[in-house]
Amino acid sequence: MSVDAIGLSADLLKAVKECGYKNLTPIQQEAIPVIRQGTDLLASAQTGTGKTAAFSLPILDAIAKANHAANSSTSSTDEESENVKSASGQAIRALILTPTRELANQVSDNIKQFSQYLPVKCGVVYGGGKMVSQTKMLKQGLDVLVATPGRLLEHLALHNVDLSQVKFLVLDEADRMLDMGFLNDIEKLLLAVKHKHQTLMFSATFSDRVKSLANQLLKSPKTISVSKENTTSGKIKQAVYWVTEERKRELLSEIIGVNNWKQVLVFAGTKESANTLAQELKLDGIKAALCHGDKTQGARNKALEQFTEGKVRVLVATDVAARGLDIPDLAYVVNFHLPFLPEDYVHRVGRTGRAGKSGTAISLVSPKDERFLENIEQLIERKFERIIAPGYEFNRLEASEYQEAAVKRDSKNRYRATQEKNQNLAKKDVKTKAVGKNKTARTSTKYNSKIQKKR
Repeated sequence: MSVDAIGLSADLLKAVKECGYKNLTPIQQEAIPVIRQGTDLLASAQTGTGKTAAFSLPILDAIAKANHAANSSTSSTDEESENVKSASGQAIRALILTPTRELANQVSDNIKQFSQYLPVKCGVVYGGGKMVSQTKMLKQGLDVLVATPGRLLEHLALHNVDLSQVKFLVLDEADRMLDMGFLNDIEKLLLAVKHKHQTLMFSATFSDRVKSLANQLLKSPKTISVSKENTTSGKIKQAVYWVTEERKRELLSEIIGVNNWKQVLVFAGTKESANTLAQELKLDGIKAALCHGDKTQGARNKALEQFTEGKVRVLVATDVAARGLDIPDLAYVVNFHLPFLPEDYVHRVGRTGRAGKSGTAISLVSPKDERFLENIEQLIERKFERIIAPGYEFNRLEASEYQEAAVKRDSKNRYRATQEKNQNLAKKDVKTKAVGKNKTARTSTKYNSKIQKKR
């Protein structure tokens, strides 16, 4: 279906076409009519399917029409004047919540592009940004606000923002927000939304927690699923390489070098392992940048910029970047470590093969990763062949011995950690008692000295 066929206003349609849109994606075809009807919506759509446009286009169209009607009105009562004030950007009409800063920025950028010819103001607030500049922007008035829950709660507590007139509430990537522990924040924010509103929930997966949240927030919702639940795109070529933990980096460098891969997003399990991997890749002559929670927002933005511009070949990231990264034409994703939650595999792999394009996703799996791989296979209902690259062979007996050694090592590390913790507590207790005795002794000496003086 062509974008011309959905009846967008001329100015909105002009901007959408300038963004390169010609035809609607399946999620857009199904979601836009439902949103226009004013019905609550629960939609399951993979990343890269055009879901941002699916919810933002009908919302922008509605707000722009309301603003135009308000500005062209020549007479009104006091009550109507208040409505005019709200409709012209002085009160927030649409609130879009996202789990990460990267996704918030991406959504905000898309909406600003779509609304460039409309009388609509859009802003974004997230943790890591400057409170002063965000406060100034909020005070000046917005029609659409994109936010992460934590930072928005801060502004709400400081009375920097008024959510009482919100008519459209969007929870983008709701499953990820639940994974990151934002449920309480969402519930607190909902208390500030006093106006009767339409709620739209978009999620890459339909977990039991997502369905429970939908039951809590949505009223008689329409449910849309444009593809089979909890699956990866059919255009993404997925492969699993069976390799020892010690030789993963060596194999990764070889795959990137031999195949001359130019733009590779690599997911590591922890910030520490991401740092180590990036350093080792650089030693192999492969330029790499880092994107994880310990990096400042400025550093993360710079890393993304270098990666998208081709200044570095590899971006090593943790799951903080598994959502919200919109990297045009990303061809390769590598799971250096498999995620703990199988749903996160779907989100990671979804960084490639976006908007109907093809992509490649590989996972480097050692014996200790097997349990995570089995959970992933069960979720996406697919069994992977374990590929063993030439020169990286090791037999099942070696794998079993490696696994046993790893378990013993982990058990020993846990024992040592517990032992050190107990020793530190004991030292602290002894120190506390010694300080207490000294304090008592000083008090007694001081008291005796006063008595002596009185005598």
